[in-house]
Amino acid sequence: MRMLSICLALAFVMGACSRSDRLGIKVGLNAELTGENPALGASCKNAASLFVDQVNASGGIPVGNQRLPIQLIVGDNGGKPDRAASVAQKLIAQDNVLAMVGPNASACAIPASEIAESLQCLMVSPWSTNPKTTKTANGDSKKYVFRACFTDPFEASVLAKFAFDNLKARRVAILYDVASEAPHTQATLFRKNFEKIGGTVAAFETYATGDRDFSAQLTKIKASQPDLIFLPAYYNDAALIAQQARQLGLNQQFLGSDAWSTPEIIRLAGKNIEGSYFCNHYSTEIVTPAAQKFMSEYTAKFGHQPDDVAALTYDTFQLLAKAIGVAGKADRSAICDAFSQIRDYQGVTASIQFKPGSGDPVKSAVILRIQNGKFMWVCNAQP
Repeated sequence: MRMLSICLALAFVMGACSRSDRLGIKVGLNAELTGENPALGASCKNAASLFVDQVNASGGIPVGNQRLPIQLIVGDNGGKPDRAASVAQKLIAQDNVLAMVGPNASACAIPASEIAESLQCLMVSPWSTNPKTTKTANGDSKKYVFRACFTDPFEASVLAKFAFDNLKARRVAILYDVASEAPHTQATLFRKNFEKIGGTVAAFETYATGDRDFSAQLTKIKASQPDLIFLPAYYNDAALIAQQARQLGLNQQFLGSDAWSTPEIIRLAGKNIEGSYFCNHYSTEIVTPAAQKFMSEYTAKFGHQPDDVAALTYDTFQLLAKAIGVAGKADRSAICDAFSQIRDYQGVTASIQFKPGSGDPVKSAVILRIQNGKFMWVCNAQP
């Protein structure tokens, strides 16, 4: 009886997927709307709604001989790994989405990707840089999981080279959240790359998610006399750390990762973060027609310029729409196969190129500086 129930449930899910074209294309959004980093979820949801509104206003996505509207189903993962997995399970198994966009934070994207892979549903993370998101435990590429951003190994090499060559740093202190996937990986890889090119990591300090007092770690960092402090921390942590560092008399320049990408860090940190550099996926100073059009439409709708999460989310939906059109039918397997065939796409953030058998795109990064309360473009970094 139990086996019969499982078979019936699977048949219902498959049947719902094949019939979804009657109601439109169901796409799930697994986002961090609440929790430690709500700015990530807000940007992701904004860009998703902008794209869906535009597509539906034009009549929908071309699928075969018809145009189908997108039905966006949003789930809030709260920035928690277990909730991200639960949201993925619900979107795929109960809401019967044809594809899922998100999560963004790697700590959430990794468990959600396991659900998507096991249920054979396409998942595309706009912003998760951790290799585990698209890789299995033995290092093979997951079949149903992709990302629209660069990865931590590439970012770490870019930042280490920039610190050594451009900022002339020889001694660097690192402070990161040991319990958070992306910051942990970025810190470890940066250390490896920086030491490889001749630099010294003078201090390698950690904290745990939710900590708000960093005085002990910063005191050790001060004693190590670094030239530069690397903070691969999410924007809310980075702002608080910068404030406490300045109060302790640490005047060294900060270097951050893409976790700094939201302008919220400027509002929270103010002058404490002024003059700092960080690596990002995108700059509002990009002048391609696609980027300018997106920025104009996003700003008109939401009253402020888009950050990298918004731009990456928009690129993700563009890629997904292309795959659905190529597939020619509302079928999970066909859409995933079509997505895996995308080789070169000119997006808002950059040219996005996928190699056969990989869910990780080959794309460039940008280095930005926080100057006069704004993100200022410094240079591009090619893979």
